[in-house]
Amino acid sequence: MSTPYTTGDAHPLDSPVRAALTGPHAHFAERRGRILRYPADVAPWVAIPDVPRAEDWDDAAELVGPGGAVTITAFHEPPPDDWEVVFRADGVQLVDAGVETAPFPEAVPLGPADVPEMLALVERTRPGPFLPRTVELGTYLGVRREGVLVAMAGERLHLPGWTEISAVCTDESVRGQGLGTALVRAVAHQIRQRGATPFLHAAASNTDAVRLYESLGFALRRRTSFLSALAPQPLPTRLPAPGRVREARTAAVR
Repeated sequence: MSTPYTTGDAHPLDSPVRAALTGPHAHFAERRGRILRYPADVAPWVAIPDVPRAEDWDDAAELVGPGGAVTITAFHEPPPDDWEVVFRADGVQLVDAGVETAPFPEAVPLGPADVPEMLALVERTRPGPFLPRTVELGTYLGVRREGVLVAMAGERLHLPGWTEISAVCTDESVRGQGLGTALVRAVAHQIRQRGATPFLHAAASNTDAVRLYESLGFALRRRTSFLSALAPQPLPTRLPAPGRVREARTAAVR
């Protein structure tokens, strides 16, 4: 689908994890070769080249360890046969196309002290990946009722000029009250205040959420896919490059 946000040139949103880990989130980046990832307790996302080579998959396996998960958004090629695919789903990437943003006075900032409650809310509502240190990725806002956290939304991937809205969730006890909508608008407002543009991802199958986001002023930029696969056990053994073999032989006879 052609939209005002789609061009023939490379765009940060085409590979958002790589753009984040080589940009505003570079301080989180763990790297091996051409593979980048967030720490395992921050976010599950791994950046793999669009056309990975065999050594890229070897590097990914070394980075996550035997049986470790590599989770990719916008993947183009499946992993090698010795990787176990545990999750695969179609998704959509939506961008701000005129969202009416506004602060939400009832919302309060959430931080590390709130993580146990945030994890509990995520467990009840399943909005997507949220880990013990995900809160460090950006600003999160929440709503409490009678002292209990019942809704939240926040910022995940930060790219040059773009910030992702994520972890939008509302407890079943307060659904239908517009809390999710108000939180999305509030998070989008703070992103705009910094001069960035909000975007988000959603499962293509979650048509209710996609319709809601489109009603708020988000537009489909592109369709994408999410994949999670486990590294083989034991890890593959990579033969050294010919030059290194010659170096090793030379050193052995000195």
